[in-house]
Amino acid sequence: MSIKSPPGSADVRVLVFYGSAAAGEESPLVNAGIEAIEKIGLSGPADQRYTVVATDNASVFTNETRLSRFNAVVFLTGGGDVLDPEQEAGLEAYMEAGGGFVGLHDAARAEPYSDWFTGLIGARPAASGPTAVQRATVEVGDRRHPATKDLPVQWKRPDQWFNWVKNPSGDVHTVARVRESTYDPGASKNGWDHPVSWCRDYDGGRSFYTAMGGTVSSYDETDFRTHLRGALLWTTRLSRADCTATITSHYKAERLTQPNQPGQNDQIGEPHGLVTAPDGRVFYIGRGGTDSSQPVITDWNNPDIGKGKGQIHVYDPKTKKVTLAGELTVFGNKGGGDELVKVEEGLLGIELDPRFEENGWVYLHYTPHSRIDRDKRMAERYVSRFTLDRATNKLDLSSEKVLLKWPVQIHSCCHAGGGMAWDSKGNLYIATGDNNSSQFSDGYSGNNPQPNYKGVSFADARRTAGNTNNLNGKILRIHPESDGTYTLPAGNLFTGKETAEGGGKTRGEIYVMGVRNPARIFVDKQTDILYAGWVGPDASAPSPTWGPAKYDTFAVIDKASNRGWPYCMGNKQPYRDRNLPDPSKPLGWYDCDAPKNESPNNDGLVNLPPVTGNNIWYSPQGGAPDFPRDANGIPSYENEEATYLLPWLKGGGQAAMNGPVFRYDETVTGAGQWPAYWDGKWFVGDLYDADQPRNAVITDPKTQGDGGLPIHSESLKKIVPIGNDGIKNLMDWKFGPDGALYVLDYGRGFFTSDAKSALWRVTYTGGGPTPAAGQLARKAQ
Repeated sequence: MSIKSPPGSADVRVLVFYGSAAAGEESPLVNAGIEAIEKIGLSGPADQRYTVVATDNASVFTNETRLSRFNAVVFLTGGGDVLDPEQEAGLEAYMEAGGGFVGLHDAARAEPYSDWFTGLIGARPAASGPTAVQRATVEVGDRRHPATKDLPVQWKRPDQWFNWVKNPSGDVHTVARVRESTYDPGASKNGWDHPVSWCRDYDGGRSFYTAMGGTVSSYDETDFRTHLRGALLWTTRLSRADCTATITSHYKAERLTQPNQPGQNDQIGEPHGLVTAPDGRVFYIGRGGTDSSQPVITDWNNPDIGKGKGQIHVYDPKTKKVTLAGELTVFGNKGGGDELVKVEEGLLGIELDPRFEENGWVYLHYTPHSRIDRDKRMAERYVSRFTLDRATNKLDLSSEKVLLKWPVQIHSCCHAGGGMAWDSKGNLYIATGDNNSSQFSDGYSGNNPQPNYKGVSFADARRTAGNTNNLNGKILRIHPESDGTYTLPAGNLFTGKETAEGGGKTRGEIYVMGVRNPARIFVDKQTDILYAGWVGPDASAPSPTWGPAKYDTFAVIDKASNRGWPYCMGNKQPYRDRNLPDPSKPLGWYDCDAPKNESPNNDGLVNLPPVTGNNIWYSPQGGAPDFPRDANGIPSYENEEATYLLPWLKGGGQAAMNGPVFRYDETVTGAGQWPAYWDGKWFVGDLYDADQPRNAVITDPKTQGDGGLPIHSESLKKIVPIGNDGIKNLMDWKFGPDGALYVLDYGRGFFTSDAKSALWRVTYTGGGPTPAAGQLARKAQ
């Protein structure tokens, strides 16, 4: 059989088959569906029109000559065993010859005993699903397929919603999902990932299925007809579309580095960040922890306390070899243990100059061991520029230019942050942690003013993240200059010149304040929007006395702002204040709209900028917990009263690792680039891989800067593989100039590297849109 269209624009045909095994009168959906498909074929541009033939006679599938005249077959059937074996074989032959298939609603119930037809449709409805027509929200995640690109991302409409025996996502390309929280899905519900429309290249042809269209009124809806039109454009070969982009088998995850040689870090250090060069080389850093064969010094009387090697490795894709580019002697190797033993300082961040190909400049964010004060247990954090010999991949350590430095306490662990990123204007963003202990506040707000070491607080984040005169717990923004200095760009949160009653001060480098431990940040240079994630505190459950449980957080930041810590988290959920003389006794709730820093450890402004709500937050109980609020706006913080606004999220052990926004580059010619489907989607993840996120999300540009919730999410866990032999502990991830995703797996221990510490690359192998340009029914206009 050969599926062809004669030259010109007059002979594209669609067969609508409405045969049904259901007893009784013909469904009113048949006439409504046929009429809609006919009107679609007669409207629109001339090069997108087609003619329709409708029949309930299944013998058409055994007439090869007749069937081959149709560019696509639409199943508008009430289901059941509608084809005999010979007729099904004819449909199979039609698809093998390059035919197109569109299944509507009850078509998923057709041919119930056929495995081949199950594959053609993609999924089967659960027998116990809801039958009532309900209004629900459809999340339209594919913004490029002709069936969905012109639809709203959040599409609200009534229909009958099937549950699936098996979720087809990953085996098919899902273009739209229904949000179960917007209707009653019944006991057989599928959960947050509930596909409703999908497509795939199948058995030589093209198959598109939508579970929508279960009501007569559906076929009168403008948006539903738009959906059908796009499905028919692709299946009839009137246009191309990518129905391979989210099929799991089309991605390949490859480990690039080998385990280190015994006693050496020849391949990788303790993974802590990566960046890709324009020529494809991958630069990745080791924080400073060593393997188990190396000494760990924790005695403050020893001058070598915490001394470690912060390592910069370079992977060259041309040679597939790793070079150790350089080592910095850092304070960052005290091993594990309690808050007064372990340390998260060291080599924390890396970026390449925007003109790296010309100047070879590498920026490193680190804690030099040479600058520690063992008596006061203080250190300095540096952001420095070094020059790389690009021919040898060796860093010239003598070329250091220190741009920025500031004090950090090192008596007690934790929260160093570390990530860096550039915007399109040459501004460098630097993420710093709150330099605060996780203990002494029962895992709630880090606001205990009492513990200190020689006058320096180490459990009061109001000293750091909540302090306008301190560079810790911030995202800084500076403009590096060629002489190794920096200037301050306009639009930061402060100018550095503000004063207040009592002489409070600010730092002009601060772009964002109120973040706890932002390990990873990303700037989308197409929009210059900053994306960030930070790790939350340790409380396992909310407390009506103290406030919310631990929330790990992601935020879309389009302007200078205060993100809340340690006063508020999530969607402006306040903590309880505490202060001297007795920090164990709660005081009033913080005011997220007008927070005040009344800590005795504050040397900045008292009156702080209002808190901006964050887009994503999650706790052990679920994603985006929200609570009823009293007349003063204080949440109840009662577990049983929580509503979870983002059901695709859950925590437990959790450590947010922000990812990139993917941008498709049509000039990339080599294999491996992720498809254009992912363009503009924001990747959010977690160090851990169990219930924690590893998702691509879409946010609403109208609300994202003010903490608007994501409007669509899809899992990446089958594409960026989880499990002990996969990428179990995700430490950093970025796309390279080849369009492939590069990922650092931290390994299986803490404060060390091990045999599982590795650099990975995830490439796309699924090919381009179908059908091929030369197989279109009409020449492209």
